[in-house]
Amino acid sequence: MNGLLLINMLTDEYKYKILKLVAANSETSQRELSKALGISLGKTNYCLQALIEKGMLKVSNFKNSKNKLAYMYLLTPKGIEEKSAITLAFLKAKIKEYEMLDAEIKSLSQEVNADIMPLALNLNIVDNAK
Repeated sequence: MNGLLLINMLTDEYKYKILKLVAANSETSQRELSKALGISLGKTNYCLQALIEKGMLKVSNFKNSKNKLAYMYLLTPKGIEEKSAITLAFLKAKIKEYEMLDAEIKSLSQEVNADIMPLALNLNIVDNAK
């Protein structure tokens, strides 16, 4: 498959998740990555190939406990740098999202209070509560 196509299939979300999972356990299999990511094994393979082509991951063979040849994925310095950059970008986006939600919650709370207080006064609920 064309390297450019592989790279285009790889979103920052998948890139981040794969780099994070590999950093936590370099012996994670493609099948385990696929399950953790919630995507097909084929797409997982394409994403891994794209990260390898971009120089963010390197792959080496090792023998696992069942004496079968398996792959070990390792973050390269470029992969570590990319993971950090994506983490920072996601953090900034989540903070902005939180601030927007916080402002919306405050606005809705004020709206509810503005709508309920006149009703409560009309029903003498506020006066009776004293």
